[in-house]
Amino acid sequence: MSYSYGYNLPEALNTDIGSPEWNNKADNAWQLTSTTLVGLQTVPGLVILYGSMVKKKWAVNSAFMALYSFAAVLICWVLWAHHMSFGDKLCSILGSPNVAVTSNFLLAKSRNGFVPMADYVIYQFTFAAITVVLLAGSLLGRMNFYAWMFFVPLWLTFSYTNWGFHYMGLWVS
Repeated sequence: MSYSYGYNLPEALNTDIGSPEWNNKADNAWQLTSTTLVGLQTVPGLVILYGSMVKKKWAVNSAFMALYSFAAVLICWVLWAHHMSFGDKLCSILGSPNVAVTSNFLLAKSRNGFVPMADYVIYQFTFAAITVVLLAGSLLGRMNFYAWMFFVPLWLTFSYTNWGFHYMGLWVS
């Protein structure tokens, strides 16, 4: 397959049955690589760091705060937060919640590149998750775990899904 670059791509980078025409395999590979690196910074990296930063009696609580954050953000992100960040507006300061797990949605081309929407959803999830886990680091030994369980979905919904996309002009609709 010849592109405007003036040379042929290696056979592995050409489109095939498993890869639609719009899918750029190099962009897709880099996005999944960076997703993996951020995920590795979050779960083993920050969990171990936070468990070792506090007194022994708070170590397990701190590790669970980080692990819970990662898991809760994943659930919230695919159920409503991704669409609140990158979907239609509900009002001037809040996005419209919707699920991001339907096959038609996940297999479509993302709006911000030549990768499947499934990869874009997981890519954005890892950054949302590490943000909440970093926030947990400021509250180590100061917050009850049950209060943290209540706080994470609320903060993700009302703060993270709105801050950058409204105020920096990155809202995609």
